[in-house]
Amino acid sequence: MHRLRAVLAALTLGAPFAASAADITRIASSFEDDDPFDLFIDVGFERTQTRAKIIREQLAPVGSEPGRGDAAELWYKGVDARLNLRMAVGLYRDLELSFLLPLVFQQNERWDFTSQSSQESSTITNNCINPDGSTIPGCLDDPQANGVPLFGMPQESFRGGLGNLHFGLAYAFFNQDKDVTKPTWIFGIDYEAPTAKQRDPSVDTTNSDDRGNIGDRVHKYQLYTSFSRRIGVAEPYFKASYTIPVRGPVFYSNCDQRNADPATLGAPGNCGTGPWDRKETGIKAPKMVGMIAGVELVPFDRPQKHQKFTLDLRAIGNYVGAGRYHNELSAALRKLLTSEEYFQVGGMLGVTASASESFKIRAGGTFLYNTDHTLTNEELGKDLDGDGEINAGLGSPELNPTFDWRYDLVSRRFRAIGSTTFRFDLSASFNF
Repeated sequence: MHRLRAVLAALTLGAPFAASAADITRIASSFEDDDPFDLFIDVGFERTQTRAKIIREQLAPVGSEPGRGDAAELWYKGVDARLNLRMAVGLYRDLELSFLLPLVFQQNERWDFTSQSSQESSTITNNCINPDGSTIPGCLDDPQANGVPLFGMPQESFRGGLGNLHFGLAYAFFNQDKDVTKPTWIFGIDYEAPTAKQRDPSVDTTNSDDRGNIGDRVHKYQLYTSFSRRIGVAEPYFKASYTIPVRGPVFYSNCDQRNADPATLGAPGNCGTGPWDRKETGIKAPKMVGMIAGVELVPFDRPQKHQKFTLDLRAIGNYVGAGRYHNELSAALRKLLTSEEYFQVGGMLGVTASASESFKIRAGGTFLYNTDHTLTNEELGKDLDGDGEINAGLGSPELNPTFDWRYDLVSRRFRAIGSTTFRFDLSASFNF
């Protein structure tokens, strides 16, 4: 009865699941001689904010030295706030099964002009090009009167809802709690199922009272391994992971909006013909590689009362591969966009306080710098007749239908620079 009350209390707390050194190599284990059953419940609040400057390539003005320049167009701000509910149960000795469900309160985005741009000067609002590359009649003479904006400015997008459900399986090959001569070494797999409702970028999400969906309809398989070893008051640790995306049922394709108004495709007539099937024009989630190295320091520890205070210092490095997915401009341009690969580098500082054997709380802050990367990098097409060139003429079957001449062409592409991510997390963990 006491355990039931504790479980109910955990589920009603508003506090994301965030890993610390102990959590990186923490594993639920059952059928032990001194511990017949393990159950962990983690309840946590997580808020992630990403900021970036979005610039656009431009050809040098007529009469100046040939080349390309960059125009600082937009400030981007994205905020994700969620409650993570995680449960892990020991299936056998050092074998754990886990479940995680995120409740996404908000996944909001906002775009504002920089000080170097405005309604009068921006190439976003004074656009004279159609998606197929043709010129809007009369626009070059008076862009402010005849131009067709890429999207309205300033603009906001509001999304939220139940996130994708995670299932995890982990096994500890070595456990320092059982053999002090060896480190704790865990290997695991985390499966993210595409359970969230499909996110359609063509849907208007500018009304905060009618939030859009957040699901990408992609299976994600993360393989990881982690190590830690206690050495006095310090516990250094390391974790490496690799995430493999696989498109799931009813995945989104840009060709799903071939008849959308306003138009977002350069060659919508090619959708479903030749090589341009849904697999070719659909979402292509990026592969990801992550590495974490850190140390947990224990300045205060009373083992007899199970009271402990720890300080967690961590270095983080992630690689995000190229792909076509929801990036910093997708909600504004109303389609999946092809992004270049980029890296995330940064660190984390966290503190954990254990009040008893069965309860602890944790707070942490993470800072990441995202290297500069192109946000609109769709390929022009495919050389189908083998002549070594892509026929870019209007109506050519070689044109990629999802290529948009307004912003995918070199000299018109958008890039994210100076991008940073800050995450704050507060969590509570209950052990039974």
